[in-house]
Amino acid sequence: MRGARLSRIAGGVRGLVPRTVRARRRAVRAVVTLCVLALLPSAWTHAVTADRVGGTTQAPAAPVAVVFGAGLLGARPTPYLADRLDAAAELYRAGKVKVVLVTGDNSRTEYSEPDVMRAYLARHGVPDDHIVSDFAGFDTWDSCVRARQIFGVRRAVLISQGFHIRRAVALCQAAGVDSYGVGVADVHDATWYYGGAREVFAAGKAALDAVFKPNPTFLGPKEDGVTRALTP
Repeated sequence: MRGARLSRIAGGVRGLVPRTVRARRRAVRAVVTLCVLALLPSAWTHAVTADRVGGTTQAPAAPVAVVFGAGLLGARPTPYLADRLDAAAELYRAGKVKVVLVTGDNSRTEYSEPDVMRAYLARHGVPDDHIVSDFAGFDTWDSCVRARQIFGVRRAVLISQGFHIRRAVALCQAAGVDSYGVGVADVHDATWYYGGAREVFAAGKAALDAVFKPNPTFLGPKEDGVTRALTP
């Protein structure tokens, strides 16, 4: 019985293989075309950010640093988020930025990325009145649009991991924020590999966002937190 079942499976597999040379060539061309189309959005993010990504030492001076949320472990930032916040604190202490805008998820009362990010920065030398919280940064596009339209950010240094920073810069550029991206050091763990693989698909959504410019999940009224923090 087992042999018969294996034979049926093998027969089914053979049935999926094109029988003629011409059909095989068409199948190969189709696969190659799909692969190229899948990689085009990633190529776009690299093309538009070619000279706009580096480390903290290469980052130009800008009024605002934008730190994107990256998850919490209870009341603490994940290691990935802590690395982003450390880079923001370094830029602030070096005098390269004057305000840090922390943007993340606060969709539940018991879960607030911006509050945890703010507290972490305050413990690492950034004055509380130079930190501004965006509680509706549900994804990268939302954060970029809200930075420009709600908080009035026109030029910023963006901070994220290397696998995400190019998409962030490309989207903020599309949203009207003149951006430079700081890609913090990556630990090549399971999260890094997952993030890198996810970017292939996320880049497709990013390209659509950049073209069609949808409204963010929540827009709301304008806020003057960044303006007040920048006022001497």
